[in-house]
Amino acid sequence: MSEQKEPAELKRSLGLIDATMIVAGSMIGSGIFLVSSDMARTVGSAGYLLLLWVITGVITVMVALSYGELAGMMPKAGGQFVYIHRAFGNLTSFLYGWTVFTVIQTGVIAAVAVAFANYTAIFFPTLNTEVFTTGNFVITNKQVLAIISILCLTYLNSRGVQNGKIIQLILTSAKLFGLFALIVLGIAIGLQGDTLAENLRNAWDASTTTMNPDGSVSVVHLAGAALIGAMASTIINSLFSADAWNNVTFIAGEIKEPKKNIPRSLFLGTLIVTILYCLTNIAYLCLLPLKGTPDAPDVYGQGIQFATDNRIGAAAATMIFGNTALYIMAGLIMISTFGCNNGIILAGGRVYYAMAKDKLFFHQAAIINEKNVPAIALWMQCAWACALCLTGTYKDLVSYATFASMIFYMVTIVGLFVLRKKEPDAERPYKAFGYPFIPALYILVALAICLILCIYDTRNTGFGLVCVVLGIPVYYLTVGRRQK
Repeated sequence: MSEQKEPAELKRSLGLIDATMIVAGSMIGSGIFLVSSDMARTVGSAGYLLLLWVITGVITVMVALSYGELAGMMPKAGGQFVYIHRAFGNLTSFLYGWTVFTVIQTGVIAAVAVAFANYTAIFFPTLNTEVFTTGNFVITNKQVLAIISILCLTYLNSRGVQNGKIIQLILTSAKLFGLFALIVLGIAIGLQGDTLAENLRNAWDASTTTMNPDGSVSVVHLAGAALIGAMASTIINSLFSADAWNNVTFIAGEIKEPKKNIPRSLFLGTLIVTILYCLTNIAYLCLLPLKGTPDAPDVYGQGIQFATDNRIGAAAATMIFGNTALYIMAGLIMISTFGCNNGIILAGGRVYYAMAKDKLFFHQAAIINEKNVPAIALWMQCAWACALCLTGTYKDLVSYATFASMIFYMVTIVGLFVLRKKEPDAERPYKAFGYPFIPALYILVALAICLILCIYDTRNTGFGLVCVVLGIPVYYLTVGRRQK
């Protein structure tokens, strides 16, 4: 494959529908079919479960609307990195790019790939077997498949943005249809019974349910500070499910009329997914009791709280389609996760491309191939994401990737205020909705969630913070020394 220096700009070939599909497709992965089970155990209340998903949607739409102003000002490849660089300079933007590479983008890619492999194992149980073991370190066939899926998608996206565009359009359309079918059938069938009414009878009586080592269940009622802590610690699940919407800003250099289409796609994509996620959880509550027992003989008795392996989507589908539902949902989630990772992989390489152009990353990442794609940057991302597939569980990858991502969402929104002051006369084709109140409210809410997470999930949040802080000496040993 011949390589050439990057041209003045990447080719703009993606329209509003393509951009919206990338937003929605990157957001909808495996989370919506899994995390509600864990959230139900943590808050033990239908009212608070739905409230968490509404809060997640409001937070996501708020920050997306604020990003629209920055996207209109700087419609360049690299998106969020470019915004932070313009507001705060080299060090802060390097820390963001460093964290995207080490934790955020690659961690999400790894988590979604692991979820894809977990559901593929339903069709091929041999994937659960181990291929290598030494001490506590184990590699299974599922991890190998996760790595293979990342390699395949990276290769396809390295052969041109049109490949990624077509894959994204097909797979996002398929999973939107599947999710819509689950919602419509679930609500229609569920409302014929009284399950929803029972779930809403004591909708605001919160409790945390945990499994004891002897198999028994402990229930602790929640109120006051304990309830707030539980909600903040479990909202990381729904926030992960609604994350990756900002990936469309990374490929701004390849979107037609970016000053109009990026803000529109951010709003449309996040709003569509927010509505679908809230309706999906209503469908779950129509079909299944929120509370259940782990040793119940059927999915109805297990309830939302104790769905097998947290597969709440499969449990809900069983109430609609019977015993074949497990395979139907497994196929849908395989499509969903594969499409999700396609969008994330496609967008991620553009961050390192933008960093390299500003001499803040390996200069090879700024080289594009004959297909007008930063292929080297994509393969660098691929290598580290594959390594992460071997290091942690799905839940661990979700926690530290989402926490690190929230830190830089806050930094970026602070940058919105900074640029309003530094560059009051800059062209702003779109201005942040509700400025300064909505952006300021987002910062306060996100900061509160992060602080509570540091208390209730110290291990994973600590890992995320360490990765960010490690970027400081790396910067001074590499970029700082080179600049001197």
